[in-house]
Amino acid sequence: MEKLGRVQKILNRKLDVKDAWRRVTLARMLERPTSLDYIKNVFDSFMELHGDRYFGDDLSVVGGIALLDGEPVTVVAQQKGRNTEENIKRNFGMPNPEGYRKGLRLMKQADKFDRPIICFVDTPGAFCGMEAEERGQGEAIARNLMDIFNLKVPIISLIIGEGGSGGALAFAVADSVWMLENSIYSVLSPEGFAGILWKDASRAKEAAAVMKITAQDLKKYGIIDKVLKEPVGGAQKDVRKISKVIKGQFIEEIGILRKRSRKELLEERYNKFRCIGKFIE
Repeated sequence: MEKLGRVQKILNRKLDVKDAWRRVTLARMLERPTSLDYIKNVFDSFMELHGDRYFGDDLSVVGGIALLDGEPVTVVAQQKGRNTEENIKRNFGMPNPEGYRKGLRLMKQADKFDRPIICFVDTPGAFCGMEAEERGQGEAIARNLMDIFNLKVPIISLIIGEGGSGGALAFAVADSVWMLENSIYSVLSPEGFAGILWKDASRAKEAAAVMKITAQDLKKYGIIDKVLKEPVGGAQKDVRKISKVIKGQFIEEIGILRKRSRKELLEERYNKFRCIGKFIE
């Protein structure tokens, strides 16, 4: 026990608890721009498409065809609300199985018509209600993970707020995975982590630092490819400014990915995710 205590003290010295929790707070702010805010400001036009062709239309997932600097692209995005009424409508950004199936349907359509795919990720996690499980939540997420690997068009995923667990990963199997400076990406929430590991959810701030969920940490470990800098104080301070940065990055990256053959694209995407978690002691 004494040895464990010394190890914990060493870890605490290396952790910037305040910075990690500050970014968690910013990522969860009601004022933070949502996917629809970015869609409005980044793309020249957007036509929304609805339904998964199995059960219904999940409003926590927005998808459709957009024009990016004149080029058609498919956009799939997780959407939160700004107030109680909107959050109830959007299920607080937590997709049901039909949301993931709608997203996959649109991605397969993009593959058929050779359109690049852009995903906006912003969810605390997939909806865990009984009805979601009855309709195959786990299968829907697993199907996304499996099928997206085989799409032969460029895919870019941008985490704009929260990226929670498999609910986020289902839209983040991409050739390029990016995060905004104050977004987070993790296997579960800091509160859930603290509750499971320490049986004390009040230690969520400490957990946020231990989990390495910030964009800066994840870039360092090779989990993501790029961190996009936000205006001082967060993206909500100047939506147009950060949208201009995002648009420029999308245009540049699609141009780079378009130069690769379909075989190269698939191999690099596969190898990218196979290498995650490898380390040398």
